[in-house]
Amino acid sequence: MPATYTIGLDYGTNSVRALIVNSANGREIATAVWGYETGSEGVILSRDPNLARQNPADYVKGAAITIRQALAAARKNVRGFRPEQVIGIGVDATGSTPLPVDAQGQPLAFQRKFARHPAAQAWLWKDHTSVAEAAEITQMARRLRPQYLAKCGGTYSSEWFFSKILHCRRTAPAVFAAAHTWVECADYIPAMLTGTEHPDQLTVGVCAAGHKAMYHDDWGGYPDARFLGKLDPELAALRARLRPRAHPIDRAVGGLTADWARRTGLTAGIPVAVGAIDAHLGAVGSGIGPGTMTQIIGTSACTMMVVPAGRALADVPGLCGIVKGSILPGYHGLEAGQAAVGDIYNWFVNYLQPGGPAGTHAALTAAAAKLQPGESGLLALDWNNGNRTILADQQLTGLLLGQTLYTTPAEIYRALIEATAFGALTIIRRFEEYGIPVKQIINCGGIAEKNPLVMQIYADVTGRPMKVSRSAQTCALGAAIAGAVVAGAHRNYAAAQKAMTGLKPRVFKPNPKAHAVYQQLYALYRQLHDAFGVAEWTGNLSQVMKQLIALRSAARRVA
Repeated sequence: MPATYTIGLDYGTNSVRALIVNSANGREIATAVWGYETGSEGVILSRDPNLARQNPADYVKGAAITIRQALAAARKNVRGFRPEQVIGIGVDATGSTPLPVDAQGQPLAFQRKFARHPAAQAWLWKDHTSVAEAAEITQMARRLRPQYLAKCGGTYSSEWFFSKILHCRRTAPAVFAAAHTWVECADYIPAMLTGTEHPDQLTVGVCAAGHKAMYHDDWGGYPDARFLGKLDPELAALRARLRPRAHPIDRAVGGLTADWARRTGLTAGIPVAVGAIDAHLGAVGSGIGPGTMTQIIGTSACTMMVVPAGRALADVPGLCGIVKGSILPGYHGLEAGQAAVGDIYNWFVNYLQPGGPAGTHAALTAAAAKLQPGESGLLALDWNNGNRTILADQQLTGLLLGQTLYTTPAEIYRALIEATAFGALTIIRRFEEYGIPVKQIINCGGIAEKNPLVMQIYADVTGRPMKVSRSAQTCALGAAIAGAVVAGAHRNYAAAQKAMTGLKPRVFKPNPKAHAVYQQLYALYRQLHDAFGVAEWTGNLSQVMKQLIALRSAARRVA
């Protein structure tokens, strides 16, 4: 029988990717990437550094372009390939990236009067304009609905669904009034492809709803109208227009429409899976399972684990959500993360530009690799874009301690890498503090793929081997796996992951001597972490600089 294939559509921060995958073995036969054409690298910006929006027209155009291009590449790469062999589609997208839509489910940005209005666009995940609203939601939930916060780490974020909608209500009332409802990007794309955009037909994924919008079956779905009405009566009215139930990724939203079949060259009617957030499907594409922690490391980092749904599970403070079915059906999905990783490295290289044109990532990595742990005398906090886990505080900022008149760019670069590794270790420890053992760690994403020094430092800091996913496109692969399951190519996700995922042969193993030094540095990191991030902290930082100097002297004697 001829091979069958599925497509993973991966909607990222700057571009959309279509990946065609052999549904039997996960072989990736073709890919295409299209950068969004609106704004700066696909992001609509303003004088407000907290604003980040996207044009939903780019989502539509990007799907058509990348699917056509990927099919053309597949014809070149695989003899005899035919588009009819594609049997299913899966979709992932950034989140929370909600967009306001009209009574027919069409984005307000498609209307002439709202085409240039920033509030009528998609509110990208990293839009932080709603810090005040997030704090208000958190405070009210603590008083009235503490159970809501218990399932999202104790703090509601400015990056999430209701914060953004409430901010729109207060700052762009005309847009809010024109919106019939709001839809996550991860839900809009599958609906667009299947013609189910109408609010009465829309299928909502539990991934975005649970992690970003306080959806939970225990309290009947989204937060109740009485609670939302305390924030604003219009939010209570909106609650009635949100879908009553959210679903995991093991079901289809519908079949590809005839119109989209004509636009792309695919077969009408092939199933499109329920959408999910990119990092969560990246975890699926990395092979997540019980005891396996996945880290998707790019501009930011998302850290995922799953626990069987039947097991008693404590509410874990500082997580971005504990949601049944949000990653794998039949499991609780646990999400943590760091608001910036690669973005911190890029800030140093592209904004500060140490060394001018010669101060590239490659050059700084090579120089940083020559340094021993502790040799720089530096210690940083990885909060240049706030802290997502475990403090869940967007108003925290970065810090670099220990500079002298002889500090070099390479030393700073290494200290920034070490800081992100310390942040990752803090997340690992939080999982294990609450009875969720981390038995293995699988990494994916651009940094895990391209920078061995980062992976080695992560191994040395955590004292754990760092494995790397076989695929360089794990989010798109996870989406393609969803397409394979809903198309019936595999009976369930466990079978699909076993057949379609794998690991690279190289494993980064911790160096015991380096780990011993990093244990001392991490103790100092936690002092800074708690001193600046925990209101209840009491202590004395007077010895931190002196201890950094002592570690520097010891490292240089060894070197």
